Amino acid sequence: MNEQQDDADIARALALAGELRVLSGKLKRRMREEANLGDLTWSQTRVLSVLEREGPTTVTALARAEGVRPQSMGETVSVLKAAGLVSGEPDPADGRQTVLSLTAACRKAIKAGRAAREDWLFRAIRAKLAPAEQKKLATAVELLKRVLDGGNVPEDSGAGR
Repeated sequence: MNEQQDDADIARALALAGELRVLSGKLKRRMREEANLGDLTWSQTRVLSVLEREGPTTVTALARAEGVRPQSMGETVSVLKAAGLVSGEPDPADGRQTVLSLTAACRKAIKAGRAAREDWLFRAIRAKLAPAEQKKLATAVELLKRVLDGGNVPEDSGAGR
């Protein structure tokens, strides 16, 4: 009986993993639809994310971080510069290099995009979920945090039984 329960737990966890993967993809696409910086490619978006998260850096460092050639990264950065999203200043330590950073307009657009996505999600939660369901969603969010943070699971929490 214990082996049957283990098999059932494994099957349930596997099905849940598949559903979460599909749902997270749908959520990500929907959030992207709600607010974006225009018709940016995936690699352009990645560069903006790296610059926002890690701060100013060079084309060479960006290329290394993204696993592409510096020439390819240079092309990506050129498009972002032309769009007014990235600016460059000479590297004080090495004048041959340029230190790239997000422009104020880009930071403002990123902030507005986040606010628009959060507003859409807020409105969807309020419109489609009853208060009791919102509490369940909050519990699910805490569980997802634990999954993502690698927190320990109690040996026998009785979850799902």
